[in-house]
Amino acid sequence: METTLFWLILFTLGRTPIDGSEMEQDFMWHLRKIPRLVSERTFHLTSPTFEADAKMVLNQACGIECQKELPAPNLSDLEDSLSYETVFENGTRTLTRVKVQGWVPEPHENLTAQGAPVRRRRHVYGTDSRFSILDKRFLTNFPFNTAVKLSTGCSGTLVSPNHVLTAAHCVHDGNDYIKGSKKLRVGLLKMRNKGSGKKHRGSRRSRREARGGDGREGSRESLKERAKAGRRRKESARGQRAADGMPSFQWTRVKNTHIPKGWARGGRGDAALDYDYALLELKRAHKKKYMELGISPTIKKLPGGMIHFSGFDHDRADQLVYRFCSVSDESNDLLYQYCDAESGSTGSGVYLRLKDPDRKRWKRKIIAVYSGHQWVDINGVQKDYNVAVRITPLKYAQICLWMHGDDASCTYG
Repeated sequence: METTLFWLILFTLGRTPIDGSEMEQDFMWHLRKIPRLVSERTFHLTSPTFEADAKMVLNQACGIECQKELPAPNLSDLEDSLSYETVFENGTRTLTRVKVQGWVPEPHENLTAQGAPVRRRRHVYGTDSRFSILDKRFLTNFPFNTAVKLSTGCSGTLVSPNHVLTAAHCVHDGNDYIKGSKKLRVGLLKMRNKGSGKKHRGSRRSRREARGGDGREGSRESLKERAKAGRRRKESARGQRAADGMPSFQWTRVKNTHIPKGWARGGRGDAALDYDYALLELKRAHKKKYMELGISPTIKKLPGGMIHFSGFDHDRADQLVYRFCSVSDESNDLLYQYCDAESGSTGSGVYLRLKDPDRKRWKRKIIAVYSGHQWVDINGVQKDYNVAVRITPLKYAQICLWMHGDDASCTYG
């Protein structure tokens, strides 16, 4: 019954009614020319210590209200923030300086201009509206198959055969890389039925031990009993996980990590919430369907004013959790929203489903990265909000540059 209700809601959201003041073509992906981000020079830095503790909440974050009081960023400040660090799997690190070309400043203001209500700190607002995706038919298919789990405890989203988009705080606290990020791994979803999977032959060492040190055949009964016991243990574990709706993960190492300098301040000022995003390059390519990047539209361009994301909330024991909710406020770089979420879901890709104008079909794209519950400065008072970092044209250009190595494929987005 719960599964039927879930898909009924999802289908309804995909066919959001449009009133007379809104035309259907407003809910489309519109390609726009992207500013160029050009790599100017790369420097070698000292290797990180990888000693920082994972920190999901910033000590002091400048949110939407705080940003209204700041002057508009100039080109030099943007180029400094969009310059980026790359840390490699062997622990080495570089800093790449960039130049921005073809940038047109956007109005620097609170786009919705509506006061967000004061709320007490909480992860779930009222009735818990999250859905655990338990059916393997959906878990391993688009869009849910694009969700990944990081070994540091966060979530992320597949954005190419080789790349995962996540939050910067999942690997870096603003001053240093966190413990465990030197050998960072990404878990891709997979499901197995009870008793399924390949039968694994014993290792060479096991076969040698079974035969005895001199190579002679050991006790056949003993060998058979060990093999049966091993199969029973594996099948029991796989069957229990499948019965509980818990996915298995295929873990792969991360080859390198890109983080904007706007976040990786290295002790030179506070990390900027606007730059809480990172791109991970996988050591081994996958064959799953991934989700494309999109530029974040304004609230008025969101069907029903809703956003969606899926992640691995810590309170649901490795289950993939999906949610959708309304956006309450926005600035040029941030979204405030009411999605129910627990720790573990940060780093998830926030996505929309809009029409592709060329093919006349609905298409999902990532338009923000879920940063989590953050304390933000509102008129000098720290208050708690759910925050997502929007993918702006400049951030799109930067992430695209990280993915392709040059800006040739990043002209439009």
